[in-house]
Amino acid sequence: MIMTTQQLQDFLIAYAIDRMTEFLIEDYGLSITESLNFIYNSETYQKLVKTTTGLYEQSPSYIYELLEKEYKTGSAA
Repeated sequence: MIMTTQQLQDFLIAYAIDRMTEFLIEDYGLSITESLNFIYNSETYQKLVKTTTGLYEQSPSYIYELLEKEYKTGSAA
């Protein structure tokens, strides 16, 4: 079965969110709920789901670096 572009984008975004959740839990001891709440309310997430940015094509580790900066400083900029 061949994935459509939309299916591939959705898969990669979901995978990145899964991995970033794991990283936040491991690195900062957050709960799953706390991790997901932070991710879904972050500037990084807004950039991730805006597929024109191409961020979803990057590795989850790279995206997490951006998220971690936002977690530490309160800003993704």
